[in-house]
Amino acid sequence: MSEFTRDAFLGGRVTVCQPKAGFRAGTDSILLAAALDQSIKGQALDLGCGAGGALMPALFRVPGMQFTGLERDPRMVELARQGLIENHAERRAEIVEGDAGAIPAAWQNRFDLVFSNPPFFENGTIQAPSAGKEQAYLESVSLKTWINAMLFALRPKGQFVMVHRAADLARILSVLERQSGDITVLPVHSYPGNDAKRVLVRARKGLRPGPLRLLEPRYLYTQKAGPRTDWAYGLQQNADGVNWN
Repeated sequence: MSEFTRDAFLGGRVTVCQPKAGFRAGTDSILLAAALDQSIKGQALDLGCGAGGALMPALFRVPGMQFTGLERDPRMVELARQGLIENHAERRAEIVEGDAGAIPAAWQNRFDLVFSNPPFFENGTIQAPSAGKEQAYLESVSLKTWINAMLFALRPKGQFVMVHRAADLARILSVLERQSGDITVLPVHSYPGNDAKRVLVRARKGLRPGPLRLLEPRYLYTQKAGPRTDWAYGLQQNADGVNWN
């Protein structure tokens, strides 16, 4: 793809190659990468990695992992592979072209960590997105199928991490609670007094179901149209991680 930009993430520590027009990664990708445990080791899968908006920061933040990114859009695959080159990470990651609805059978129970920022909306529930944003916004498979694909690829006791719309939390938990335990939910609000717009959800596959932990909310801005909070600034500029305690 000739029309793309090289964008600095994590205060310039990471470069993400993105299309000039269409979907461009931002806060959701930073939240997802920040939610990963920096000390975890082994094999990690970013399901629906796009151009690498979360994958490139994850490579920086979690040095003990080997990463695989699965992406069905060949244009995004090309940009993600370019991102690996830009970040000198070709030996630590591979980008595979494929669909969340057709995970390779050989990937069953393969990964120690599976993380994802799935498309947010069911087809027909919102006005059609502008050109280049359809695959990022509209589900190619149901959210249930997407979560099941993540769990299929995850080894027993492996770690599941997702960022999604807060409005879809019930849909997420209805699938996740049947197959995992140690579920923790972190609500993310734009500013105090505003409803949660995002949730970060973490779980471990195959553990016995137990009480769900709902953490205190975090805020991206101090007030409506106000400056970023120290928490958001730390994630975006200093490569800080999410505190799950």
